[in-house]
Amino acid sequence: MTVHDIARQLPEIAVLRDHCRAMAMVDAVLEPEGTFRYHSFDARWSETEEAALMRNGAGDEYAVVFSPAGAYIRGFAHESLMSPYEADTVWPGVLDEVPEAFRPQVEEPAFADEDGIPVVTACLWRETGDDGWRTGTIEFPESEDDDPGDPDGAGFLFQLLADRSAVAFQDWAADYYERPVDFAAVRHIFALRPLTAAVVKALNSEITLDDLAEDIQEIRYPVG
Repeated sequence: MTVHDIARQLPEIAVLRDHCRAMAMVDAVLEPEGTFRYHSFDARWSETEEAALMRNGAGDEYAVVFSPAGAYIRGFAHESLMSPYEADTVWPGVLDEVPEAFRPQVEEPAFADEDGIPVVTACLWRETGDDGWRTGTIEFPESEDDDPGDPDGAGFLFQLLADRSAVAFQDWAADYYERPVDFAAVRHIFALRPLTAAVVKALNSEITLDDLAEDIQEIRYPVG
């Protein structure tokens, strides 16, 4: 699977934004310590932008920046053959066709290394009014065993953006956090229903709704 496959599976921008907010809210309840959180959402990324972020703590990450221009997605799989650390430059085609409207995101310092090279192996974008997601024209590297696999890391990075079901997230969260995860609570949040004390308790009995006040504000998640 490559970024081209992912582009065909992503929904319209508004649906993706709400999905990212929901994932961030569930993660905030499951992992109150923000340092170790997998998904996050910053509704105040800038005066005009919101950002959904993923960091797995092992060097893989993505960012989805929502702006008046549309949405820009940048992913980095650190073990990918397309990593800029392999050739000291971004893989040909990954960023070459990104529209000028998303140039600020391409050049965002937070998405580059100390030398200013964008840290990216997969990129997608969708301008406001577009009828689908776009990607660059890319010649992907061949693996040694002739299995195309996941050359840019897109299948791994964006699996929960492509499969947006509560079931998929519950399965992932139970594996990642190594504990049972209440499905009804996940489904409640994925439907963007107001967060309640009961839902919080079902996911994590060690925190309260009040403990999440800052996260709720940052994500702009509705509260009952």
